[in-house]
Amino acid sequence: MTFLQELFSSITQRDAVLRRRAAHLPNVDHDDLVAACQALMQSDGEVSGITLAGRALEIYARLDADEKLRFFERLASDFSAAPRTIDLAYERYRKNRSSKNLEALFEACEPKRQELLRRLNLTRGGTHEIVRMRADMLELMQGHPDFEAINADFIHLFASWFNRGFLVLKRIDWHTPANILEKIIRYEAVHKIQDWEDLRRRLDGRDRRCFAFFHPAIGDEPLIFVEVALTKGLPSQIQVILASDRYDIDEPESADTAAFFGISNCQTGLRGISFGNFLIKQVVQELKQELPGLRNFVTLSPLPGFRKWLEATYTEEAGLLSPEAQDTLKLLANPDWPQDEAQAQQLEEVIRPLAARYLLKEKNAKGLPHNPVARFHLGNGAELHRINWLGDVSAQGLKQSAGLMVNYLYVLDNIERNHEQFTADGTIVCSSAIRELSRRGRKLLKGENDK
Repeated sequence: MTFLQELFSSITQRDAVLRRRAAHLPNVDHDDLVAACQALMQSDGEVSGITLAGRALEIYARLDADEKLRFFERLASDFSAAPRTIDLAYERYRKNRSSKNLEALFEACEPKRQELLRRLNLTRGGTHEIVRMRADMLELMQGHPDFEAINADFIHLFASWFNRGFLVLKRIDWHTPANILEKIIRYEAVHKIQDWEDLRRRLDGRDRRCFAFFHPAIGDEPLIFVEVALTKGLPSQIQVILASDRYDIDEPESADTAAFFGISNCQTGLRGISFGNFLIKQVVQELKQELPGLRNFVTLSPLPGFRKWLEATYTEEAGLLSPEAQDTLKLLANPDWPQDEAQAQQLEEVIRPLAARYLLKEKNAKGLPHNPVARFHLGNGAELHRINWLGDVSAQGLKQSAGLMVNYLYVLDNIERNHEQFTADGTIVCSSAIRELSRRGRKLLKGENDK
């Protein structure tokens, strides 16, 4: 076994031990956990602190959802920063702006929760248990705005604990240990893996690659993984890539394109912690080193939420579209429209242009693209390159994206510039074809043809 495998194995075993110990604890509730956390915060010794942290996490593992909710409520109220302490520290700093007083002010402003989480992290397996704790809290957040402060503390700490320097990139193939492969099947969030044979097709083909990030403190649990197809030319249809009878390229060296067709985040508790940008950039470097002939690095991405937005925005009551375009959209009500060539062509003339406008013009409250996949890739420095008609004709693809798939192109020399422009003022770099589609989309709006 390699050193990394031994490390992952030991972490997996200690997680199992922690859960077995928790199963034999007497009945406990959130008050017991709060008491354990307070004892941990008062502890001065490192050894005793590790023991108390383990005890607190054992108690947490025994709580049901209601007791966890009560614990998070206490975490919000009892382990926040003290306003009076902040006021006093600020007053001292205002009178004497010394480094010592500034440090004291910073310390006063930090919620006690952050130090509690740091101390919980001292015990064996603590990092993974705290990630699971945040996953539980995210499920319970609705209706509890005071949990936002707790969530901010988790994110603040995870940004340091899971920074790029701690992440380990590993290639996943058919020879990867079975327990990790099982997790790849379970966590695939974009294009469901049907069974082990389907997984083998995705990993064992000459034209396939898969890479995942791991963290030493999490063991054999992947944080995020990406599936890659090596192709000749830019792919436009996901069914071709996923097909069981697809044609493999003769040799990987003959491919000119690496297509990222599935990126899956694996840990709910790490939601909002950015790994994907690091993953894609490092995988590009890995592939370039292995296959110097690759010229194109591109995604084949879904457009989740587009059809829902389309049908909610362009209603007859809203009256935003020309009558002809509005009538065409009614064809979506026919579930068999993808098989009807005439209807599919009519819809293409309306939907692709509106999709281009959606990606370029629709913004969220922060002024960023409304679509989360677009935000991710454009924020990473990709170019909005092509919108593919009938790129995903699965039931899910038709329901979510009206059958569209999008190519986001990563041009290595332009990634940093694109990223900086997008971050600075929201500039979206796109191809001339996308700009032309957007202009056609504008002409579909009511009254635009008269201008």
